[in-house]
Amino acid sequence: MRIAIVSDIHGNLPALEAVVRDIARRGVDRVVNLGDSLSGPLLALETARFLMAQDWVQLAGNHERQLLHPHLHTGSDRHAHAQLGPAELAWVATLPPSLRLHPEVLLCHGTPRSDHENFLETVEEGGVRMATSAEIEERMAGVEAALIACGHTHVPRALRTAAGCLIVNPGSVGLQAYDDDHLHYHVMQNGATDARYAIVERGADGWLAALMAVPYDWKPMAALAERNGRPDWAHAIATGYAMPSRR
Repeated sequence: MRIAIVSDIHGNLPALEAVVRDIARRGVDRVVNLGDSLSGPLLALETARFLMAQDWVQLAGNHERQLLHPHLHTGSDRHAHAQLGPAELAWVATLPPSLRLHPEVLLCHGTPRSDHENFLETVEEGGVRMATSAEIEERMAGVEAALIACGHTHVPRALRTAAGCLIVNPGSVGLQAYDDDHLHYHVMQNGATDARYAIVERGADGWLAALMAVPYDWKPMAALAERNGRPDWAHAIATGYAMPSRR
């Protein structure tokens, strides 16, 4: 079994198209999408229609949940919601928050217990650090799996627990940096403009992961974010770094 994993597209259709072209030449058996596909100041409608036409396994992230409930909307959700029609919103409502792809493979957006929780990083006062093994075990919430695929943080990482479970975050297809006030103010950033995804496969000794970085023409999306009043997104798309805070 050879699986391509995408996540956190955030309406960046050119980045997604570049990733899909790269996947097409690698002979995968399945493509899975871990959610946060549409929210942001970019191409929510066009991205939704592209995804609706695929035969992928697709999840809802926290932003899909928020899209369906206006009282939860962030600015990014409001922009995307204004672009989407009844058919697209109905499709969003069908997406599950997690899914057991195979007896030994679990898909989720954040962690098995929450779509808004970091799996492999911990936010604390002063910033972000790598999660401890004890924190990761707690976030697994008793789930038994040989492979867990997660997204949400936009940071590509692969970690094998002491029990042998491989946890893979493919990073973000469409947004390589952001800042956030959830729990404590912090930034997540990759430092490069490439679209990210992962390929996992079952080898003789267990699951293997490759974290992929795909170049694409990011300039139109940075310009679109700027036109739509989001210089923070424009900066992140153009640099891979979060815009310096004025705090």
